[in-house]
Amino acid sequence: MKFVDEAFIRVEAGDGGSGCVSFRREKYIPKGGPNGGDGGNGGSVHLIADVNLNTLVDLRYQRVHRAERGQNGRSRDMTGRAGADLVIRVPVGTRVFERETGELIGELLESGQQMLVAQGGFHGIGNARFKSSTNRTPRQFTPGTPGERRDLQLELILLADVGLLGFPNAGKSSLIRQVSSARPKVADYPFTTLYPNLGVVRLGRDRSFVIADIPGVIEGAADGAGLGSHFLKHLSRTRFLLHLVDIAPLDEAVDPVEQVRKIEVELSAFGDDLARKERWLVLNKIDRLLPDEYEERRDEIIARLEWTSPVYGISAMTGEGTAALMGDLMTRLEALGADRAAAEQAGADRDTGAEGYSAGPETEWHPLD
Repeated sequence: MKFVDEAFIRVEAGDGGSGCVSFRREKYIPKGGPNGGDGGNGGSVHLIADVNLNTLVDLRYQRVHRAERGQNGRSRDMTGRAGADLVIRVPVGTRVFERETGELIGELLESGQQMLVAQGGFHGIGNARFKSSTNRTPRQFTPGTPGERRDLQLELILLADVGLLGFPNAGKSSLIRQVSSARPKVADYPFTTLYPNLGVVRLGRDRSFVIADIPGVIEGAADGAGLGSHFLKHLSRTRFLLHLVDIAPLDEAVDPVEQVRKIEVELSAFGDDLARKERWLVLNKIDRLLPDEYEERRDEIIARLEWTSPVYGISAMTGEGTAALMGDLMTRLEALGADRAAAEQAGADRDTGAEGYSAGPETEWHPLD
């Protein structure tokens, strides 16, 4: 099944049931008075995140979702039954937008998290509620209010720790096949990857992280060129990026440095602070070069880019250098997790007025050769 990360649906909450106008009519009980009951509330529509789903494809085939209407009130002071709520299951990582205005309603980032997207109508009131000393035979009632109706746009954004970034045929799919059990398509032509792929990198018991491979980015991607504009958003939730570059392109006219700069322009143009995310440079296909040639090209690329973050040389095809890269990624993720936990604890201590908290030194990270 192909990856589907966008769907348009209409949700319609149930209307509230109307109140009832009724009077008690029994033998030997004249003027029994009003006994019309209230209606029931209409059902609401909720979205709930389900960790077992990984696509929005089901919502492509069922576009309209309606909750149950509340029943009308009945005589003998009987209240109408409330309409059942409708629960729509979506993958974890789904963003919900108002389709007409483009306003972000919310995000479902954890399994079991629930979001109300359409409120059911309020029940109507029966005539029994209107009786008073001056209104012995009320014939007033109120109808139930209509439920909300909304057109929604759902977007699934992958939840991954590391995002792979690079031009087509840079070797992203080969790398994710090499280091995980994911098996994206690999071929010798551009745009082999047409939709995102996730792979879990396991380095031992309780040590793993998720890596995401998106379609190749080309110049003008932020403005809609190629496939990158549609999938760049998946990088917005990653902890940091791996920027893959073909260090030995078959076309001698292709300059790896210029490719890096072009993608940097696209990251800045796309927004979501992608350009400010921590990014490591990965020089792929070193198996095509002799060791001296690789070192010379690597030093030239670093100098021209004035690169200060870590730089790695790998061969995604043979696996050379990938073990060291994955090990350092795991170490960096653990450090980021520790820093984040410390920051959250510091914020909690400030909120509760705790004393005696002393923030530790910031974690330093030095470029690796």
